[in-house]
Amino acid sequence: MKILVTGSIAYDLLLTYDGSFADAIDPAHIEELSMAFVTPRFAKHHGGTGANIAWNLKLLNQDPLLIGSVGNDGGEYTALLEERKISTKRIEMLHERATATAIVATDSRERQITFFHPGADAAGSFPDLSDEREQIAFAIISPRDAKLMMRAVDWCQEFAVPYLFDPGQQVIALSEDEILRAISKCRGVIANAYEWSLISKRTSFSIDSFLKKSPLLIITHAEQGLTIYTSKEEIVIPPCRPEKLVNPTGAGDAFRAGLLTGLAAKWPLKMCGRLGASVASFVVEQEGTLLNTLDLNDVCGRAEMTYSEALPPLP
Repeated sequence: MKILVTGSIAYDLLLTYDGSFADAIDPAHIEELSMAFVTPRFAKHHGGTGANIAWNLKLLNQDPLLIGSVGNDGGEYTALLEERKISTKRIEMLHERATATAIVATDSRERQITFFHPGADAAGSFPDLSDEREQIAFAIISPRDAKLMMRAVDWCQEFAVPYLFDPGQQVIALSEDEILRAISKCRGVIANAYEWSLISKRTSFSIDSFLKKSPLLIITHAEQGLTIYTSKEEIVIPPCRPEKLVNPTGAGDAFRAGLLTGLAAKWPLKMCGRLGASVASFVVEQEGTLLNTLDLNDVCGRAEMTYSEALPPLP
């Protein structure tokens, strides 16, 4: 069975600032903001929410069905995905556009400022997947062009595909009605603490009122771990500590891949979250979002060492 992944396919330009963004910005003069941060470290990598999640799912021996778009510079990226046995048959190539590009600056406190050029993603389309419906066990709708995110919501609802809604930084591009429509029939919502604050403000949902509309809410807290909320319980999952911290970019997408792997296998939510946290801890140990290899014994071992309990056998 496949896990449908819809999200951006992008190149990441990663910059590192040695100070604190918050210390450098004077709130009293925010209206006149005009400044530059010197970033001594720079790297270009393959990324994008959809590609990152699909890549990590493949490392976890899952079968992702990746939906997305690339531009005239995307041939090298699709070749890389094919090399890793990730199907590219549902990836559009739009020759009149460039591939989406994210510029991500990270400070010494792991705060991030991101600029995203959608490129080909803004001109993409959502394919007809009706013939593949019976092969799809679960889906995640992650950040890409807002119209295409809502097309994915409509498709999942029409064909009764259980899905996680993961609006990410695109929450600001979605109307209140669109957010409510996406939430109405989803299996759950996943967001970081800041994104949840935007969703809550836009919809007037508290956590309790949200759980009357959807059965699951997952809020991530970066290096502080995550919390899983249902109508019956609140599960706090501390982070898995990496051996070293190089760059946190991509950790959230790695977490989602582990979470989806557990959900598709019908694991308890606690175990799904722990698997996700363990996978994420390996991504932050490197520069770039795509791990070259992932030893599943190490993933399970790190989770067991952190939580003093073994994960179920990986599906």
